[in-house]
This record gives sequence, C-alpha cells and structure tokens, in this order.
Amino acid sequence: MSKDNDIVVYGASGYTGQIIMERLAARGMTFVAAGRDRARLEAAVGVLPPSARAHARIEPVTHDRESLAALFSGAKIVINVTGPFGQLGRPVIEAALDARCHYLDTTGETDWMLDVRDTFGEAFAKVDRIACPALAYMWAAGQLACELALEDGGIDSLDVVYSPGSAPTIASTHSFLRMVTKTQYRLANKQLEPWPAGASVSIAMPHIHEVLRGLPWGGGAEPIWYERDPRVRNCRVVVAFQAGPMVDWILDCTRKYQEAAPGKSLAELEAMTNAWASAIAVTPPREDLDVNRSVLSCRARGAFGAREIVLYGSAPYEQTGAFITEGARQLLSGDVRQKGFVSPAQVFGARQLLNVLSDCGLQQPAPMRHTSKSAA
Repeated sequence: MSKDNDIVVYGASGYTGQIIMERLAARGMTFVAAGRDRARLEAAVGVLPPSARAHARIEPVTHDRESLAALFSGAKIVINVTGPFGQLGRPVIEAALDARCHYLDTTGETDWMLDVRDTFGEAFAKVDRIACPALAYMWAAGQLACELALEDGGIDSLDVVYSPGSAPTIASTHSFLRMVTKTQYRLANKQLEPWPAGASVSIAMPHIHEVLRGLPWGGGAEPIWYERDPRVRNCRVVVAFQAGPMVDWILDCTRKYQEAAPGKSLAELEAMTNAWASAIAVTPPREDLDVNRSVLSCRARGAFGAREIVLYGSAPYEQTGAFITEGARQLLSGDVRQKGFVSPAQVFGARQLLNVLSDCGLQQPAPMRHTSKSAA
C-alpha cells in the first residue's frame, strides 16, 4: 500500500464506518476506505460530501491475514469496524500486528477485549504499538465517567449505567447477541466475577421517574479496564432499557443459549446468535441530536465518601466517530507514549476525550475537577 495514507478504516461501508470516514475527513485526515465489497465501499464513499471524498481511497480486500497485512503495510493506524469482532476480528488484528500498525476498534464484545489483552497485548508492546479495543461510546464513555469519579482519591468502587438512547445498527445487533450469551463479568473485590446467567436489575436513572431494567450487556469493558488498576476494588456496568417485550426476548435468548450450549459446537452457537440477530436487525436512521439522547451515570464510593457523575449527551454512534478521530489524531501527532493493550482513557486522556465530545456538540462540558474526599 502507498505510504500516502496513514489510516486504514476497515469496515468503512457500514453505519459506523461511514461516520468515522466523515469525521476523519472533516479533520483533514486522508485514509483508505477498506472492506470486502467494492460496490458497497463505492456507495459509502459516494455519499460523503465532495470535500470529504477527496480524503478517501477505496481498497477492496479479502478477509484473511495475508491480504490484510499487505493492505496495511505502510500505514500507521488500523481502525477495525468489522463485527462481530469475536467472529471476524482475529485476521484483522493479526495483520495489523504484522504490519506494525496501531490497532483501534469499536467493539462492545468483552470476550474479544480479553482476547486482545491476553493474546496480543504483549506482542503490540514489543513493537511499540498500541492495541485499544472499544474506542467507542460503549465502552469508552463509561470509563470517562469513572475517571472523573476517581479524581477523588477516596473512591474505589464504581457502579455504571448506560442509557444510550439510540437503536443498534445491524453489526451492533449481532455483537450484542453474542455479548449477552457469553460469560459477563463484574469486578468484585479486585476479581472478575461472572454475573448469573440471565441476570437483570432494576435501575433508577437520574433523569426520569420510571424504573428501568438493567442488563449486564456483556458486562462492559470497564471491569476489564480496571481489573489490574490499584485504584479500583469494585466495578459493575449495566445498560438500562424500558421494561417490555424486547428485554424479555433478550433474556429468553440467553436462556435458550444456556440450554443449547452443552450439546453444540462453538460454530453452531455463533450461528445461533447470528440467526437471532438477522431476524431483528435493521439499519437505523442517522442519529438526531435532539432525539437520540444518551445518559451515563456513575455512582462511586470509597470507605468514607461518595461521588456521582452524570454525563448527558447525544448520538452515541457520532460519539464513537469523535473518539476514533481523536485517537487517530493523537497517534499521528506522536503524542502517545503508551504501548501494548491500553484503555481509551489511559492512552488518550479522559478529560481530553470529554472535551472533544463537548467541542463536537455531543455532550455537556466536563464537570470541573473534583478534589474533595467527602461526599459530593
């Protein structure tokens, strides 16, 4: 590949890939729009504003390690937007490592994040590159709220609730049905502990009176980010929904999966969740900042104090595009000193990412830095 393009967006023709391309181009960054289907790539790039199209070069590629490594050769950053990541991610991250590229993705799948950490983290560190999965609304936004809470040195326990306010894309639907049927973790006394199968909790969000249903939704990345962080003892993450048929259907799917699992192969189980997703998945309309409102609540405490962080925003998929673009900007600028497996806040800075969301009109300005160790 020509060295004129430092960034490869793999999976560029999808819903999230389109947003990422737009935001990269708006920041003046050139990139390769890559994927498996030339026609879909041409259609996706074709609807970009004319000024943005000039920043994109279309490159169809076969989804295998060798072909992807050849495409990534000469680039600095691979942005992987092709999910489900647990099914499709291995050749992409292997090829990124082969080509000595930084690796970013938009996954929400916690089994994939653990695979990235445990299988690839050390290898990326050896070549002075980062592997940063989940640089997306889920699960970066919750970590940013956690980091604000942790500015109070007396805090060690984090209870996080997402209320996204946007319908999932086709790829996200396939991913979340993988997530809710896999082992879902919370951090309890510094140990990753599985949620009970089919768990749900009642949730009181700060902005409405209705009691919502909270699902572990894969467990969230925050327990993984903080498992080895000496500041944190406990971390729990759920996603809040209005009670209704969809929540009941998801819980029923987890029950059916658990019943079927002992007699089926991994490939058969993956096909089962794919079939469920295909039955309900649709491409949602582009987000409307006045309609698709998100709320992120982090209630945190320590032995003798507590703090609550609430982040009000809009358009989670647009937030994902903003996170990815800022990550690429920092990597290209040479400001990043970390290497190996890293979390979004660890490598790009919690307040910096929050400021980016605010500057893009996607979230309220970040709260002022908190220094008191008493209840806030």
